[in-house]
Amino acid sequence: MAEKQSKWRIFTAGIIRENPVLRLVLGCCSALAVTTTVSGALGMGLAMTFVLVCSNIAISALRKVIPAKVHLPCYIVIIATFVTVVQMVLEAYIPDLYKALGVFLALIVVNCIILGRAEMFACKNTVVDSALDGLGMGCGYIITMVLMASIREIIGNGTWLGITVIPESIDRMSLMNQAPGGFFVFGCLMALCVWIEKKLDKPIERKTCGDVMLEEIDKAKSEEGGAKE
Repeated sequence: MAEKQSKWRIFTAGIIRENPVLRLVLGCCSALAVTTTVSGALGMGLAMTFVLVCSNIAISALRKVIPAKVHLPCYIVIIATFVTVVQMVLEAYIPDLYKALGVFLALIVVNCIILGRAEMFACKNTVVDSALDGLGMGCGYIITMVLMASIREIIGNGTWLGITVIPESIDRMSLMNQAPGGFFVFGCLMALCVWIEKKLDKPIERKTCGDVMLEEIDKAKSEEGGAKE
């Protein structure tokens, strides 16, 4: 069991200290792909948050009955169930957003943010704490997505949520609507976070999903070896 933390600290971790995109560098593909418009970024953020919170709750509730050897396939099945629910709802009620998100909506199933929180938090903590962790991470993801999309949409299209904020007489920077523009904005925000980390002198340890999975595999092997002895 992980060391107990205050509910507020658990919730705010994903928003500030361990922002999944800018500080843990997870879920970057969707962050770069769908942030050309604020509406798309907001829709993706809400969908991700719903799946993250629901999957965290389900995994935490079932953590004592899921066998250690098949925990990853079980996590993926649980996550895929909630992703399917989101897809069906969006396709039925918001078809334009469903088409705009495209394949990235389905790829939420294997998003490193959700799998990472399942491995690092939900499977070791209570349902309430896991729900707060998922909500905090989701809020951090939404804030980052909307921030990136706002910069790209305003500079690239002169609009924000479809509302014109830059006069038509001023030229747009169409590069912001393309992949290089996404990488540029992402790099600038990352650099800003690194600068703030240095100023605050509070660096964090960053782990990819691969690192987490390898640690869990090594841990399972060592426990299995100890049991045999």
